[in-house]
Amino acid sequence: MRTSGQTVEVAVRSMECSVKRTHGQLKKGLSGLATIGATAPFVGLFGTVLGIINAFRSSSIEKASGIATAAGGISEALVTTGLGLLVAVPSVWAYNYLSNRLELFDMEMNNSVEDVSAYLAEFQEVQSNR
Repeated sequence: MRTSGQTVEVAVRSMECSVKRTHGQLKKGLSGLATIGATAPFVGLFGTVLGIINAFRSSSIEKASGIATAAGGISEALVTTGLGLLVAVPSVWAYNYLSNRLELFDMEMNNSVEDVSAYLAEFQEVQSNR
């Protein structure tokens, strides 16, 4: 048979476990979002390098110089750079926004656990004094 003090301790531990489980579930997709935000600029950079290589290759094949011969490769480079940034910026913004929301939620959950724990301890005290 449990005493009322043990029951309160079990209830508090149960609430803390629930907070940790909920935190883990909410944090589940954030690492993927962080990875996308961190790697997308490098994918764009890689596309930029390939586009510049193609621009020089087309210049050497045509044995000509000037902007007209390199324009296709340069536009390819700019498009991939732009797409990399188009993916990276919203991903990093969303990651930061969701991380901050999760942190605030964690604070509220921990405060709630502390409030309920204090209430249960006070209730236990009142019951034991009767």
